Amino acid sequence: MSKQLIPFISRSIIFGVLLLFTSCQPDESLDLTEEEEEFLPIDQFPGVDAELWSYYSNFEKEAAARGLDIDLFVANITGEISEINEEHVAGRCTFSSASPNAITIDKSFWDRSSPLFREFVVFHELGHCFLGRGHEEGVNANGTCKSIMRSGVEDCRDNYRSTTRAAYLDELFGAIDM
Repeated sequence: MSKQLIPFISRSIIFGVLLLFTSCQPDESLDLTEEEEEFLPIDQFPGVDAELWSYYSNFEKEAAARGLDIDLFVANITGEISEINEEHVAGRCTFSSASPNAITIDKSFWDRSSPLFREFVVFHELGHCFLGRGHEEGVNANGTCKSIMRSGVEDCRDNYRSTTRAAYLDELFGAIDM
């Protein structure tokens, strides 16, 4: 090997090593726009099954559309989909000190239900856990239930449909003082 080639190879190796170390450093000046941050993967609701996230988010949006500022992330209301071993129970809000503000949605119900009926039950349970609402009984003249917060003991038919959804949500969020 010639004496001129050795310094060239040495400089090339040093340059390559420097390039490797400097190109792998994070860009500390990375400033994201709000639009870019929106697409970053985040756990919107820690302690909540991912399948429930869109329902929690829609609850916040529907409340905002009615002038209420609700932040379920801050409220730390957990949510899980698992078997509830009680007949005719699709969901539950637990207030115990061991698991305060914990929502459980019955897995069997979840697996066989439409997205709209899932929303009905999740919103009902969030009505208990976040809004502090109890059950509201009452029957409309046509035999349908007056409130999304009905308990099921009243002899009424659920009528939570795309055409009646807004009225039920107006009642859900309008019946509280925040």
